[in-house]
Amino acid sequence: MEDVLTQGTSNNIEYENMVTATVYSYAGKSVCFLGNADSSMDATINFQNTQYKVPAWSVSILPDCYTETYNTAKVNAQTSIMVMKDNEADVEDDSNTLNWQWMHEPFVQMKNGQVLGSVSLSVPQLLDQKVVTNDTSDYLWYITSVDIKEDDPIWSKDLKLRVNTNGHVLHVFVNGGHAGSHYALDGEYKFVYETKVKLKLGQNEITLLSSTVGLPNYGAYFDNVHVGIDGPVQLVGRKDNTEIIKDITNNVWNYKVGLHGEHVKHFSEDSTNGWFTNGLPTDRVFVWYKTTFKSPIGNDPVVADLRGLGKGQAWVNGNNIGRYWPSYLADENGCSSTCDYRGAYTSNKCVTKCGRPSQRWYHIPRSFLRNDGLNTLVLFEELGGQPYGVRFSTVTIGKVCANAYEGHVLELACHDNQVISEIKFASFGVPKGECGSFQKGDCESPDALSIIKRNVLASRVVLFMLLKKCLDQLDAKFHKIGLQLMQFVRHNKE
Repeated sequence: MEDVLTQGTSNNIEYENMVTATVYSYAGKSVCFLGNADSSMDATINFQNTQYKVPAWSVSILPDCYTETYNTAKVNAQTSIMVMKDNEADVEDDSNTLNWQWMHEPFVQMKNGQVLGSVSLSVPQLLDQKVVTNDTSDYLWYITSVDIKEDDPIWSKDLKLRVNTNGHVLHVFVNGGHAGSHYALDGEYKFVYETKVKLKLGQNEITLLSSTVGLPNYGAYFDNVHVGIDGPVQLVGRKDNTEIIKDITNNVWNYKVGLHGEHVKHFSEDSTNGWFTNGLPTDRVFVWYKTTFKSPIGNDPVVADLRGLGKGQAWVNGNNIGRYWPSYLADENGCSSTCDYRGAYTSNKCVTKCGRPSQRWYHIPRSFLRNDGLNTLVLFEELGGQPYGVRFSTVTIGKVCANAYEGHVLELACHDNQVISEIKFASFGVPKGECGSFQKGDCESPDALSIIKRNVLASRVVLFMLLKKCLDQLDAKFHKIGLQLMQFVRHNKE
C-alpha cells in the first residue's frame, strides 16, 4: 500500500454533494479513498459496481479498492470514563487529615538601597526574561529604586505604577509591601497593569516579579518572542486633572533569577529547618506548604487533588510534578451538552468544562513514591490558596462506552484486578446520543442485551467480532447497522 500511495498516480472521481473517490494506482495495484465533505448529509454512492455508504464529513479507506477497512466516522474504540478512589492507605488508619507545615517566601529584595542576595546582572534597560533566566526558573525579579523629592512634579498622594509586560503573571512590591498582582487572561499575554502605590520622600524600592507558565515552542520565530516585562514602566500621578508621568524604564534594573526557596531547595527532602507548624496562613501570596502522606495501595495511577489552591508548583519527595493553577477558571459560556465532530474545526467547537479549572488532578508517578514509610509533598503557593482540600487518590476505570460496527473487531478491557460487572445500556440497531447519554433508536433488536450479557459479565477482556454470522443471532435484518455498548461498571475482584 505504501508503494502505491508514494509512487503511484492518482485519479479523482467527483460525485454530487461534495463526495469524491480518489484512486491511486501503481504496478497493477490500487488503493482507494471515498470522501464526503458534506458536514451534515450521509452519502450512498456506486463505486466500481459496489454500493458504499460514506457518513458525513468522513473518509473511507479501501486498500484493495473494494473492501472498506476503516472510516473516520466509525471508529471501533473503547472510551473509558475514569473515576477517582480515595487513598485506602489513609482510610485504613482513619488519617484523612493532612498535617501541614509552612514557610514564607521573602519578597523584600532591597534594603537601604542595597539589593539582597546574589544579583545576576544590573543594566539600565529591561531585558527578555527567557534570556536572563536561561530556562532555570519560571521567576525573574526586576529590582530598582526611585528617589522622590518634594519638588518632584510626580509627588502626590494619588500615585499609580503602570507596567507593560509580556509575562504571564506580574507581582508588584513597593517599599517591601505587596502592591498587587495580575495575570494574562484568555491567552493575551501582553497586558498593561496599573496599581495604586504609596511612595515616600527620598529613596523608594520598586520590585517587579515576572512569572511564566511555559514558553512557546513552535511557530515562526518563536524563539524571538519577548517574554517578561518589556516596558514602559511608569509612575503616574495626577494634578489638576492632568496626568503626570515619570518614566523609569531606563533606570538601572537589578536582576535576580528564581525564588529564595528554589535556591535553598525547600522542596528537598533534606529541608527540615525553618518550617512552622502553627498558625497556618491561607489565601496569602508567596507561601511554602509541606505535608506527608502514605502511598496509595495497589498499582493504579496516583493523583493529587489540588483544589482550593491558587497557582504555584508542587514536588513529591523532591521530584517536581509540575505547575498547578486550579484557581484559573475557564469561561462559563460556550459549552454544549452534545458534540458534533462534523464540519470545520474552530476553537469554540465541542468546548467542555466551562467555569471549571483546566486541571485539578495532578499525576504523581509511582516511581516517585515510597513503598514503605511516608512521602513528602511540598507546594509553593504564588497567588494564595488553602491547602486543606488537598487529597491523594488513585485513578481507575469506572465505566466504558463503545461503538461497534459490522466487519470490525471491538475489544473491551479493564484493569488486571477488575472484571465487567454490569451492563447499563446495549443497543443493536440505530441508537442515538453519545457516550454517557445513549438512547435506543427507532430500529432495535430485542435480544441484544441478553446476548451481550451472556458473553460479557465477569470478564476482564472481551472481543466483539461483528461479522454477519454473529449478528444473525440477533436479527438478520439489522446486520448492517452495528452495535453500541455503553457503561460497563467494573469492580475489584474479591
